[in-house]
Formats: sequence, structure tokens, C-alpha cells
Amino acid sequence: MKLALRAIPSRILVKKNDVVQVVSGKDKGKRGKILRVLPVKERVLIEKLNMIKRHQKPTQQVRQGGIIEREAPVHVSKVQIVCTKCDRGVRIKHKILQDGKKVRICSKCGEVLDV
Repeated sequence: MKLALRAIPSRILVKKNDVVQVVSGKDKGKRGKILRVLPVKERVLIEKLNMIKRHQKPTQQVRQGGIIEREAPVHVSKVQIVCTKCDRGVRIKHKILQDGKKVRICSKCGEVLDV
């Protein structure tokens, strides 16, 4: 009997409501807020980015059918968190503060990214 093995997701460094910048692809350079993180698939859903069109039939929930535009997930390796001080996409580091709290910091300027 074969077992379906699930891929173990790598550590995802972005969180919901983070402002990110797309590094590559058709939306390169655009910024948006993360709506949802999909850790198993290693993807994120970004507000108003990577828009796709879906043909929707009318159902009980959706009375109006037709062509609907919505966001598609983007791979997490294609986005970087935007630092508020640097105002650009940056890599991040982790640091443990004196009170024991673990925070994300900008690797360029050292600004704390967690609020």
C-alpha cells in the first residue's frame, strides 16, 4: 500500500496584513497587502495582484453568473516584505528582544517590522 506523503512546508516569513512587493513575474514591482497565507502550498494571496478571470455559473449563493475577476495565489519566494523606513522590498532577520519577544527586523536598516 502506497502512502501519499505531504510536503513539509518551509518556514514562511510573511504574515497576514504584511505589505509586500512582488520580485518577479507579470506583477513585478507592484505592492499589496497579504490577505491570506497558504503554508502547505507555500503561497500567499495578495490584494489586487495576480488577477485572474473565472467563469462562474449562477448558484444559490451567487445569483449573478458571468466572468468574475479575483486574486490568484503567488509563490512566497516571489515576494519581499516592504520596510517602512527603507521603503523597498527587503530580506528579514529574526531577533529576540530583552523582554523575550521574537521580532522580525529589516536586514538593511535594522528597523523592527512587527508591530
